Amino acid sequence: MPVRLWGAVAVLLTVVTACSTAERTKPLVPVPAPGVEARELSIPFDRYNFSTADIMILEAAEDLLVRDCMRKRGMVWEVVPPGAADDLEPPNRRRYGVVEPEIARLYGYHVAPDRPSVARRSEARERRMKDLSAAERQAVYGEAGGCLRQARGHIEQGSPQVDTALFNKLITQTFEQSRRDPKVVQVFRSWSGCMRAEELRYADPLAAITDQRWLSGGPPTQEEIRAAQADVRCKVKTGLVSVWSAAEKRIQDDAVRAYPAEFRALGAAKDRQLAAARRILAEQG
Repeated sequence: MPVRLWGAVAVLLTVVTACSTAERTKPLVPVPAPGVEARELSIPFDRYNFSTADIMILEAAEDLLVRDCMRKRGMVWEVVPPGAADDLEPPNRRRYGVVEPEIARLYGYHVAPDRPSVARRSEARERRMKDLSAAERQAVYGEAGGCLRQARGHIEQGSPQVDTALFNKLITQTFEQSRRDPKVVQVFRSWSGCMRAEELRYADPLAAITDQRWLSGGPPTQEEIRAAQADVRCKVKTGLVSVWSAAEKRIQDDAVRAYPAEFRALGAAKDRQLAAARRILAEQG
């Protein structure tokens, strides 16, 4: 899930209880691509957020601008290739817990390892950071006139002011409200009953994914994998994801209607920054 803030627009910070904090497992087998179950999940606030794919575009453009800025200072900045589109994390992949049977089978409730191109990109970025000299680090990240600040300023130029505090508050509020929706409460009961038939006792999917037994570190146990697989089967059997996402869609649509000017600004800022980034990539890539 993306957790980066870009300029004035907040990337969706899914409520912390919706995501397991279990460590990413090291791949022992080829990492499967995100499943259709995760790719098809969407919510109204996605329109106003930067997805992982959007962030990749912004960072690629930023890299080119920083490279040019560093060249003018007689320094080198390595441009890191983007990850492949099919490898990128869907924005709502773990919003309702684990929903992909193959991920549950391989990793239980643990976060799946990065796909190859994303892993290579992360490693290259870490290596680049590690290899920077003190002077290069100052040139890129210096508070006054650093190349990174200049790059972001260029991409954000002309974007409307947005209320990120309100947006982040609504992200949390609407998610919590969806958990209390009567239809969602009812489907939680059905899901919980299905899990009890598998000798697993959880009130809802967030209780299952945040079970302390899965958060203690180390690779997923067979017990965890069995629980995650049962979880996914029970979600399918009860229609939990469709019921929950429908409730959240209605609640978020109401929020958008309640704050029309604020959401127009969020959408405009996102569109303007992505358009600027794409122009940079077309001109300099």
